[in-house]
Amino acid sequence: MPDTFRRTESPKDAEDSPHTSVHPALAPRLARTITLVVLGCYCTVVIINVLSFDTASAVKLGTCIGIVLLEFGVQFSLTSASARAWRLRRRLGVLVGQLVLTYLPAVWFGLNWGSMQGPLAGTILLTLPNRVAWPLFWLVVATSPVYPLLAGQGVLYGCYVVLSIILAGFVIYGLTRLTDIVQEVHDTREQLARMAVTQERLRFARDLHDLLGYSLSTITLKGELVNRLIPTRPELAADETTSLLLVARQALADVRLVSRGYRDMSLRDEAESAAAVLMSADVRTEVDVRVERLHPVVDTVLATALREGVTNILRHSKAEVCTIKATSETETVLLTLVNDGVANRGEPDTRSGGGSGLGNLRTRLAAIGGELTAGVDEEGLYRLVARAPLQPHKGEVPAGTAADAPDDERSAA
Repeated sequence: MPDTFRRTESPKDAEDSPHTSVHPALAPRLARTITLVVLGCYCTVVIINVLSFDTASAVKLGTCIGIVLLEFGVQFSLTSASARAWRLRRRLGVLVGQLVLTYLPAVWFGLNWGSMQGPLAGTILLTLPNRVAWPLFWLVVATSPVYPLLAGQGVLYGCYVVLSIILAGFVIYGLTRLTDIVQEVHDTREQLARMAVTQERLRFARDLHDLLGYSLSTITLKGELVNRLIPTRPELAADETTSLLLVARQALADVRLVSRGYRDMSLRDEAESAAAVLMSADVRTEVDVRVERLHPVVDTVLATALREGVTNILRHSKAEVCTIKATSETETVLLTLVNDGVANRGEPDTRSGGGSGLGNLRTRLAAIGGELTAGVDEEGLYRLVARAPLQPHKGEVPAGTAADAPDDERSAA
């Protein structure tokens, strides 16, 4: 997630939202149930037609019910989402079986069996590729009134048969596809929820790394310095202890702000803090920050870049001289951090868990339309350069940053 310190909705907030479904799994089951009810109604209509217009014996009635239940059982299996993944040979076998169940009983049951062509038309649309299914669908529709007309039922009855088959075919096909869509939406919602949790974990890990890496390195450095100064210069050790406590309090505040989802930082303030920390580590530091008031998002991202650069100096190098420079151009602001403490040929020290900080910075800068370069220059100095637009690109300003937070929350932070 390329956002900088994004504020995300907690699971509790999601549960309390009026737009959140209480039982999200109900939708696929409800859609499936509606399809089952509709198929059951069609099944019942066919049986009623046979019983109403024919003097049916017990054998004939039992045969009718058996065939209808068998055909609609096959039809219901075709409405499941897994049926779309069947091999073509299996789908063709089911279609051929339904063809037999549709036309062969018509010899015995006569015109009253004609409505069974509707489910067949729906099956054709569900089992065959579109380029074949639609011509066959209309072929079934076009041939459906032939037998009633030959039997002398008239044009009106033929039109009734055509319309009933079109209606049944479209209803079965449409309900099946809608059920598939409901299931896909439900599955997608679950995937999005899992992605949101994963992205929030990544955001939390990145923010902890970028914020606390600097603070913890500073605490370690000052703790070692106090330990060295206590025997010889206790007064200076007391001053450094006070500074250490301030850094520890700031680290605690950073943890709270990360958990709340956003953090506002200042490049100018971060440069002054970095200079003081580097000087405590016996690194001669030159600071030249000449920038006007920056957009809060840009200010925060560049301050984070500076903090990560200083953290790398403290943890991975033996620098003696460091230069921090920030300048504003026409449309961009440029931050440059140079030091002479190149270690491991300029590569992060992976033994101490390094290597992810620069990747985090590239992600943050890319989110606002900026870029980051880092490496050893021609003079053998390690140079970190962060370039960012004065205004974050439209549509790329990370939502949930401190710049977007309500005024009362920003002031509280």
